[in-house]
Amino acid sequence: MASKGACVDARARTLLFTHPLRRFFGRDDDHMKLPLAGSVRRALLLAAGSSVVPIRHRARLLRLLGLTGVEKSALGHGITFCNPKAVETGPSCFINNQVYFDAGPVVLGTKVTVGPRAMFITGDHSIGRSDQRAGAVTHRGISVGDGAWIGAGVIVLPGIRIGSGCIIGAGAVVTADCLPDGVYAGIPARKLRDLKPSAR
Repeated sequence: MASKGACVDARARTLLFTHPLRRFFGRDDDHMKLPLAGSVRRALLLAAGSSVVPIRHRARLLRLLGLTGVEKSALGHGITFCNPKAVETGPSCFINNQVYFDAGPVVLGTKVTVGPRAMFITGDHSIGRSDQRAGAVTHRGISVGDGAWIGAGVIVLPGIRIGSGCIIGAGAVVTADCLPDGVYAGIPARKLRDLKPSAR
């Protein structure tokens, strides 16, 4: 019969090997007992998302590695997916270099264009006590309508809905929902003008 200490050590090793991988990769790695396979998969994901892989092949390669929500989109390099299973894009989206997707969910419609270094932040904190103001974390999803254009360096905050046909100017911080076919810019983002809607 195994000693209590041995059981605790075995449990600790199992948690050590499975917990970070479970959070990042999901169910496929839940029962992994050794970190090597997860490490290799993570390295492959990073390599597939790097500038080494041509853009026309990147989404397909990432799909083969388990990133199933973006197979119909063109992806730049260096994109961060904190939760690969929580990002979904419609057909013909273009996501430029170094875009950051938080834990999600994030849903992009058809033909959405996202500029480099844009950030989709879904995590928020309650206000804690003075010894730690960032309290419990929650996640609220983000959605972007068909045809929208998110400029370079835009930050979209939790729970935001960006309407179809919107343009969000470079560097804007989106703190409230954006109505369809509007041009928004600034910190916080405000509507500058309306665009003529086209037949959808």
